[in-house]
Amino acid sequence: MLVRDEIRQKLEAAFSPDLIEVRDDSEKHRGHAGYREGGQSHFHVTLRSPSFAAMGRVARHRAVHAALGADLIGRIHALALDISA
Repeated sequence: MLVRDEIRQKLEAAFSPDLIEVRDDSEKHRGHAGYREGGQSHFHVTLRSPSFAAMGRVARHRAVHAALGADLIGRIHALALDISA
């Protein structure tokens, strides 16, 4: 399974989002630190969910990282998050 698909699956299960977009931006980072041939290293996630309504920005980021889990986070070099309720 692609890392992008794993991210999507875990976030959908954890937050039942109204909107989720997971984009693999790895190719934009070719030649930079953390780039791996074949991609799957740099991601941008846009996530809209009522679950985030009572959370501040840091709490939202922590919740996403917890939902993804240490194993998956360990395989990602960069993760940009655009999160709101």
